[in-house]
Parts: sequence; C-alpha cells; structure tokens
Amino acid sequence: MTPPVMRKELLTAMIDSDKSVSRVEIQEATMGPGIKAPLHLHPCPTVGVITEGSISFQIEGQPVQHLKVGDAFYEPVNVRVAKFDNDSDTPAKFVVFYLLGKDEKETVRILAKRSSLWRNMSHMCRSKPSFQG
Repeated sequence: MTPPVMRKELLTAMIDSDKSVSRVEIQEATMGPGIKAPLHLHPCPTVGVITEGSISFQIEGQPVQHLKVGDAFYEPVNVRVAKFDNDSDTPAKFVVFYLLGKDEKETVRILAKRSSLWRNMSHMCRSKPSFQG
C-alpha cells in the first residue's frame, strides 16, 4: 500500500544567516525552445524547480548542471548566473521562489544581454502587487 503522503528531498540551500525574509514571491516561467538567458544575478536568494522540459544551469565558475523535470536549483544572492538555458527543441517551464526582505522589490538584474528577446526581462521580473488580507 502506498502511503497517503510521500516526500522526496529536492534541495537544501544554505542562505546567509543575516538575511531576513519577510515575503516570498513565486513565479512560473516558460522558456521557448533554444532560449538562452543572459548573464544575470539575483539580489535575493532564489530557488526553483523544473516542471517541464530541461535547463542547462551554471553558476559562474562552476560546472554546468543539466536540470530535468523535478530537479531543484538555487541561485545565491548576487552570484553571477552564467547559464540558464533551454537547449532543447521543446519549451521548458519552472517555478521560481524569490526570498525577499521587507523593502526588497528587485528579483533579477541583467548583466549582459544575449538577444533582443531579453530586453524587457528586468521589467517583467520585478515584483508584482500581491494580495494582503
């Protein structure tokens, strides 16, 4: 008999102990086939999980990781992400969690553009209004 709840550890990420998280912004992103993200960083701790397709992921100075459905990733604060690319011929989808402090709004900072498709990425990834009950 299968247990009613099963858990599988995906990732444990160590964030700066001085980091105060007051809210989490969650976004679902879809990257078209062959789309390559520009060199970027996140001014907040960022974690996510691949839900469709696959992604080639590389923190600058580290080996490339090939993420598939169910794989989790962590992008530390202010560390350059050299590669976050959909190298396949099908769309890739992922859910990303931005761990934000009280007055933080910026979730991504583009450092170099690879193509015109990413011109508005910074604008699209800024915090959106949230419901506060």
